[in-house]
Amino acid sequence: MKVRIEIDTKTFVRFWLVVIGFAFVILALYSARTALTIIGVAFFLALALNGPVSRLAKVLPDRSRTLSTAIAFTVVVAILAAVVFLVVPPIVQQTAKFIDSAPGLLRSMSEQWQGLGSLIEKYHIQPQVDQAVKSLQADSTRWAAGFGKNFISGIGSAMSMFAAALLVLVLTFLMLVEGPGWLQRIWGIYRDERKMKYHKHLVNRMHSVVSGYVTGQLTVTGIGAACAGAMVFILSLFFPEVPANLALPTIAITFTLALIPMFGATIAGVIVSLLLVLNSLPAGIIFAVYFMIYQQVENNFISPTIQARRIELSPLAVLVAVTVGLYVFGIAGGIISIPVAGCLKVLVEEYFENNHKERVEQDKPLTKLVKKLTGEEA
Repeated sequence: MKVRIEIDTKTFVRFWLVVIGFAFVILALYSARTALTIIGVAFFLALALNGPVSRLAKVLPDRSRTLSTAIAFTVVVAILAAVVFLVVPPIVQQTAKFIDSAPGLLRSMSEQWQGLGSLIEKYHIQPQVDQAVKSLQADSTRWAAGFGKNFISGIGSAMSMFAAALLVLVLTFLMLVEGPGWLQRIWGIYRDERKMKYHKHLVNRMHSVVSGYVTGQLTVTGIGAACAGAMVFILSLFFPEVPANLALPTIAITFTLALIPMFGATIAGVIVSLLLVLNSLPAGIIFAVYFMIYQQVENNFISPTIQARRIELSPLAVLVAVTVGLYVFGIAGGIISIPVAGCLKVLVEEYFENNHKERVEQDKPLTKLVKKLTGEEA
C-alpha cells in the first residue's frame, strides 16, 4: 500500500528557509569562534573575580565599583610582577652557569665520541653512521631554510596571543564594572516577580559553581606548587650542587603555569627539571620522575576530589566533563568544561525539582476536585 504525502509550496519553502537559516547561523558561529572564545574567557574571568571585587566595593567609602575593579587588577599585576622577579633571576643564573660549564661538557663529549669511533671501527658500521649523518645534515638544512619563516610566524603568533590577552583583560574589566548595571536592566524587564526571583536564584547558584571551581583550581595548583618546592628543597639536601634557593622559584613557576589547563603543569615540570639538570643530572632525573608520578596522582585523585566538593560533582563527572570539553572544543573547552558541567547540573536539578513539585500539587485532592469541576479531567 502506497502512502502519498502532499506538501504545499509554502510549507516546502518555509522548511528550506529554516534549514538554510540554521546553516548560516552555524557558519557565522564557526567564523566568529576566535572572538567568541575571547568573550567567553573574559566572561569566565569576570564571574570568577566578581566576588572579591564586590566585597572590596562594599569596604570602600563611596562603594565605587570602578575603583574596586582597578584595585583588584593592580593586585593581580603586582602578583605577576613578583612571580617574574622570583623566576627570572634564578633562570638567568642557571643559564650563565651552563654557559660557563659548556667547554667542559664539550671536552667530555669529544672524549666520548673518540671512544665511540673505536667501537664503530671495531664493528664495521661506518656506512650506517655516514648515512645517519647525511640524513641529519639534510634535516638540519631544511630546518635552517625554514627558520626565518618559522621565526616570523612565531613572532606573529606571539603578538596575536598578546593582543588577545590584552583584549580579554579589557573586556573583563568592563564586564566587572558594568555587569551589575546590566543585571539590573535585565531584571527590570520582568513583569512576573515570581519568575524573576526564580531566575535570580538560578543565576546565583550557577555563579556559586563558577566561584567554587576557581577556588578549587587555586587550591589544587597551590598544593602542586608546594609539593614541587618541597621536593627541590629535599633534593638540595642530598645533592650539594643543587642550590636550596631554587625551591622558591620552583613554587612560583609551578603555581603560575599550572593555572593553564592540561599542559601548563607539564611545561612547569620541564622547566624545573632543566634547571636541576644544569646543576645535577641525577637530581633533574629524580625530579622529572617525581613530577610524572605526582601529575598522575593529581589528575586522578586530588583534582577530581577537590573539584567535586567545590561544585558538587562526582569525580567521574569531572573527568568526563574535562575529556569532552578538551576533545570537542580544545583548550578553551578544557578551561570551562567543569563550571559548565556544574551549571548544567544546577539546571537539571531545578528542572526535576519543579516537575516533582507540579506532580505533588496535581496529586492533591483539592487540585483534582478543581480540575473535575472545571471540566479539565473526565
